[in-house]
Amino acid sequence: MQPMLPMEKYFGQFELVHAFYGAMPTGVSVSETGRIFVCFPKWGDDVQFTVAEIVEGELQPYPSLETNLVNTANITMSFVSVQSIVADGRGTLWILDTGAPNFSEPIQGGAKLVAVDLSTNTIRRVYTFTEDVVLPTTYLNDVRLDFRVGRAGYAYITDSSTRGPGAIIVVDLENGNAFRRLNGAMSTSPDPYILPKVEGIILMNRNPDGSTSPFRLASDSLAISPDGKVLFYAPLTSRQLFSISTEALRDRRIQDMNLSQYVQYWGEKGASDGMITGAKGTVYAGDYENNSIRKILPNGAMETIAHDPRILWPDTFSIGPDQYLYVIVNQLHRQARFHYGRDLREKPYSLLRMRIDEFPAPTFS
Repeated sequence: MQPMLPMEKYFGQFELVHAFYGAMPTGVSVSETGRIFVCFPKWGDDVQFTVAEIVEGELQPYPSLETNLVNTANITMSFVSVQSIVADGRGTLWILDTGAPNFSEPIQGGAKLVAVDLSTNTIRRVYTFTEDVVLPTTYLNDVRLDFRVGRAGYAYITDSSTRGPGAIIVVDLENGNAFRRLNGAMSTSPDPYILPKVEGIILMNRNPDGSTSPFRLASDSLAISPDGKVLFYAPLTSRQLFSISTEALRDRRIQDMNLSQYVQYWGEKGASDGMITGAKGTVYAGDYENNSIRKILPNGAMETIAHDPRILWPDTFSIGPDQYLYVIVNQLHRQARFHYGRDLREKPYSLLRMRIDEFPAPTFS
């Protein structure tokens, strides 16, 4: 009789919220009234609508199908390829459109931040970017908001470029003025020494012709403290966590070359895609190498709260008014670009949630 050998231990209680049998999702956000929104960037799947609301278990294009159809005559009022969505807790869904299908150079006017009024389901305002803010290499990835500063608040956006400088883009929501910060800095750049591994396999670009190259992706993960004073961020291909004062980010009197002096290093948190902050100041971060979700307490202590083989690439996080942590699991690492043109993803992709007994960090007083 063969002995039973010890096995890896898994833990963390998840519920399935939605199973996706079509295009691969990346983003999720739960509004203050419990509405759930998801997005599907155009990375090669058949994306019929790039933003959707889950209504009675079904996906409905949001705010309308027409808005999700690319209108080249009015590109700023239609969605091209949405990477991230964030409900701000006070009636607006903020939609971050990369304007860059398949990581192409952003279409002029296509890269934008869109504010949608959740009470009327209509676009309230569109913020576009100048060529010195959204570069030919830019990939707009995630956004966080704070309405306690300035006349209309500020937005902070990560540029997670694969072939250009990473950065944090700061947007004054009153006038739309935007500027790049920590442009190409060490903390917003891929770690050149990391060899990310998922499911025991090194994650790298593997092309159909047999050629390979390292997978490198800049500043991606993003979270903001409950008082809006600290922004946490991390490159996708890095295991390190950084933060910076939002006041320093907004202060253009501090030259960008000197801004890294204001960066705080929090240590190794694991390689993350999604990240979010709760009302108690806890930072929740994925660990895609270890099928895990981790939390970082305000004192810097780190704890793994879930470790499960079903967490196959935890992408975006959201905290709902029900005090659940919602997470998109989308098998990003199994895409054809990493496996010589063979798509190894297995449907369905999933939206999971777990109880954390913490409300989302507020964006306003």
